[in-house]
Amino acid sequence: MQEVYITKIAKFLPNELISNDEMEQYLGLINGKPSKSRRIVLRNNGIQGRYYAITKEGKSTHTNAQMVSLAIRMLFAEHPEDIKSVELLCCGTSTPDQLMPSHAVMVHGNLPESSSIEVVSPSGVCCSGMHAFKYAYLSVLSGDKQKAVCTGSERVSPLLKADTFDAEAEKIELLNNDPYIAFEKDFLRWMLSDGAGAFLLENKKSESGISLKVEWVEAISYANVMESCMYMGADKNEDGTLKGYIDHSPAEILDKSLLSIKQDVKLLSENIVKLGFTKLKDILAKRTFNVDDITHFLPHISSYFFEDKIAKILDENEISIPKEKWFTNLRTKGNIGSGSIYIMCEELFNSGKLVKGEKILLAVPESSRFSYVFCLLTVA
Repeated sequence: MQEVYITKIAKFLPNELISNDEMEQYLGLINGKPSKSRRIVLRNNGIQGRYYAITKEGKSTHTNAQMVSLAIRMLFAEHPEDIKSVELLCCGTSTPDQLMPSHAVMVHGNLPESSSIEVVSPSGVCCSGMHAFKYAYLSVLSGDKQKAVCTGSERVSPLLKADTFDAEAEKIELLNNDPYIAFEKDFLRWMLSDGAGAFLLENKKSESGISLKVEWVEAISYANVMESCMYMGADKNEDGTLKGYIDHSPAEILDKSLLSIKQDVKLLSENIVKLGFTKLKDILAKRTFNVDDITHFLPHISSYFFEDKIAKILDENEISIPKEKWFTNLRTKGNIGSGSIYIMCEELFNSGKLVKGEKILLAVPESSRFSYVFCLLTVA
């Protein structure tokens, strides 16, 4: 087995930072009326800025694949020719630009200066970027590859625009704006952001600057016991099962706004923290790792609302992590789904604050059907 190091991290955030008060200028008004839930959601999630790959007129400025390719090029900004030595490209996202071809081959198509290599597209939601990372990590660890690039990215803004909901706006109005229904449909519009992050993985440390040695990566799914919580391209039945878009008529797809992202908020709040962060205790025990040795804790959270809930669960499981060790940039970058953990790592990695020997714990929960990925890194 080889050792595996993250030697470079880069990001791409489209256009300019968008404040809370500017959001509806980009996303529009559903049924011509300001959202009733926007201020409530923003107050709870603590996000103050985010990035959209669209203009105020709704015109796309970048595809998802373009944003990823720009982040990857940033990895090789000093030596562009080094991109030819990459042997593997793994790209995770919740929001590919199309169903076929796969997201990663579209990214590869935007990098004509690279070589003809193995390309992998893990599907999923927030964990898809970490699954891409784990595939790349295992490939280098096993000696199958010497150098790999993995990415996490999202382009959700087109799905959040008002016209995505227009077909059912009248139905929502007929329901007298029932608070729960309005919240379920409107909730994620004020949570999500666009962007891309990329890691370069190698079997040796960087010759200049720091690297992050990958100690281990652990992933787990609770889909065997939990129903779907966040979904797109489907309708949820009363028994908790999903009826996919492929079993709906074109008219039903529009009428039920199946291309919008929906979330069962009650199911989310009852389970997302409890399941994964209770399991973390078992993972640390399996890996014989003492939680006190963590220097930096990077939890991917969709909202600061969950921060104290995570801390409480960690306390209850006797794996407390002091808040001064926590690091997140949700407030200034927004929730970029599968790209968030990459963009957090990029900011910390390039901050100049890391010291060799420090331990970094990454935690990525996914509410889609309750999946989690945890990873331990050592500054080298």
